[in-house]
Amino acid sequence: MRIAQVSPLYESVPPQFYGGTERVVAYLTDALVEAGHDVTLFASAEACTRARLVPVRDQAIRLDPAELKSDLAAHLSMLHEVRQRIDDFDVVHFHVDMVHFPLFADRAAQTLTTLHGRLDLKDLAGAYRRWPRFPLVSISDRQREPLRNASWIGTVHHGLPSSLCPFSPEGRGGYLAFLGRISPEKRVDRAIEIAQRAGLPLRIAAKVDPVDRAYFHDVIEPLLAAPGIEYIGEIGDADKGAFLGNALALLFPIDWPEPFGLVMIEAMSCGTPVVGWRCGSVPEVLDDPAAGRIVESMDAAVAAVVDVIALDRRAVRDVFERRFTAQTMARSYIELYRRLCETPLSGVRAVHA
Repeated sequence: MRIAQVSPLYESVPPQFYGGTERVVAYLTDALVEAGHDVTLFASAEACTRARLVPVRDQAIRLDPAELKSDLAAHLSMLHEVRQRIDDFDVVHFHVDMVHFPLFADRAAQTLTTLHGRLDLKDLAGAYRRWPRFPLVSISDRQREPLRNASWIGTVHHGLPSSLCPFSPEGRGGYLAFLGRISPEKRVDRAIEIAQRAGLPLRIAAKVDPVDRAYFHDVIEPLLAAPGIEYIGEIGDADKGAFLGNALALLFPIDWPEPFGLVMIEAMSCGTPVVGWRCGSVPEVLDDPAAGRIVESMDAAVAAVVDVIALDRRAVRDVFERRFTAQTMARSYIELYRRLCETPLSGVRAVHA
């Protein structure tokens, strides 16, 4: 098949540091090429991909040093380029929320849109009612609950290349890990308390967005002075495998409706078990107790740390290999692409891929 992948422009593909959606686009794109498909990627110029790249911006937006930037203008320019080439593709796969809907309303049946964010926001329901012909994919079943009546045709869990985060048979570093972003909903304060009560060191690898700097300075920074708590800043793929692989466990103590939680499967790829809060997609991703524990209180989280450290790390990796590889993700999307090419939207039966 001739497939276009349309990425957001906020991060490079894959991101140099933190970034979820663009990372998944990179893994999916390369896996589709490996499967023998003709794939074109629309992204910023520094993308590293096995597909044919159409560079639509000189640099990804977040790390662009320009003081004044318009993310809307950048994305509209990219969508214009996609529209000009749409007849070159069997399927155009969008990862840019709904910004493409007005421009592609007459070609909706030729598109697939994966929604990567939370869907409980005001105005979203009305927009999806206004443009009902776009086939949608969720990244977890839990993600779609606020929009149950949207045009869902499947759920596809994220996947990673099997070699990206290599298996580590033991957590040689002897620490607990927190990886991602420091913000109120990610609850690194919970992670710090869990580690202290469990009597184990905690290493925090996370970025701080401008909107969260006051929260970081006022709430989190004072907690970093506690013994055993180490903040190492934002890390990229080159350091992620060692960071997660040397950890005894990953703490994922979120307090928001997480659509997926890519870091959970990155840890599982290393064989590192996960302690996750019962929010959003966590029960869906961690539904196999071989990979970790789901908790709802601080006491349960502290007890779970002791529990998961004793888990068989090879069994954790086995869960990853069975459910969350990039090849598994690509096969699920290929099935949806083929069904879209063969059947109009009105006849496509919703599935969990």
